[in-house]
Amino acid sequence: MANTIIKFSGVNKRYGETMALKQIDFELEQGKFYTLLGPSGCGKTTILRILAGFTDASAGTIEFKGKKINDLPANKRKVNTVFQDYALFPHLNVFDNVAFGLALKKTAKKVIQEKVLEALRLVQLSGFGDREISELSGGQQQRVAIARAIVNEPEVLLLDEPLSALDAKLRTQMQVELRQLQQRLGITFVFVTHDQGEALAMSDEIFVMNDGEILQQGDPVDIYDEPINHFVADFIGESNIIKGRMIADYQVEILGHQFECADAGMRPNEPVEVVLRPEDLVLTSLEKSKLTVTVDTQVFRGDIYEIMSHDAVGNEWLIHSVRKSEVGQQVGIYFEPEDIHVMRFGESEEDFDARLESYEGDDDEEV
Repeated sequence: MANTIIKFSGVNKRYGETMALKQIDFELEQGKFYTLLGPSGCGKTTILRILAGFTDASAGTIEFKGKKINDLPANKRKVNTVFQDYALFPHLNVFDNVAFGLALKKTAKKVIQEKVLEALRLVQLSGFGDREISELSGGQQQRVAIARAIVNEPEVLLLDEPLSALDAKLRTQMQVELRQLQQRLGITFVFVTHDQGEALAMSDEIFVMNDGEILQQGDPVDIYDEPINHFVADFIGESNIIKGRMIADYQVEILGHQFECADAGMRPNEPVEVVLRPEDLVLTSLEKSKLTVTVDTQVFRGDIYEIMSHDAVGNEWLIHSVRKSEVGQQVGIYFEPEDIHVMRFGESEEDFDARLESYEGDDDEEV
């Protein structure tokens, strides 16, 4: 990878009999926003702590710009961390909190003044230097924590669920601000979250994790549109996942009906799982439908109706629609071939990528 700043090779982490990380391999490029996404206990914070130097890897190599840093102390690494609880000093004002690291290094007072004021400007807290921490809102405290991290001019900024304590509206605002800040600074951000909406909104690249492993990595659109397995499809957004059978290339069977799809490279009649996102299902008349369902519940969400339904054999279907339906009503649902995503059982990410490239290459040749 061009401009690689961090590389993990065969990294494991064991706590007693528990394997917190299993054979982690990845490379991070300079100047991008990366997100480690997964449920609690999946290993994402362990990766962050190993990067920061707070935790040692049990096996494997961590490189920073091509140099091994496994044994490099945390204070010697060109990374800074923003913690979930911000870890601000309540007895210091905003200026002194941001200046704390520089003061420890015995930086000249004039340089501290310049750097702190610039850091506060970048996080939109100019004029807040004399404020006490107790006088700040949650969003402002988070900005102070970020300013304290960037004032040291790190090459990598690590963020451990820094938005989790904020209310929904402020959280959305801070997502935008963090992304804009990363782009202005041009440094590498590694962001940890269990919130898939945050990951999709902010990231250049997402690593989806579960049980100490990276299951899939890619940009947000690829991860959402082409999940590799049931866990990823279910964790990233809302999904309808049902069993099917791959009849042939670009032809899949669902509930005894055959449909054109956009997937290929599988064995004839191979059992598969099929993903249909609720926003891709269109309510239509029974005559024009591809599948028929019965409406169980309907909830108005402001911009859409969230409709739960079931088909003739009991599969549940979630539909997001701007059209209202009636509970107990039979309705038709319609979808396009490209709305169908087919997943193989037990397919590795390497095999998944190779399969996609094989038939996407065929499409390019036909154009």
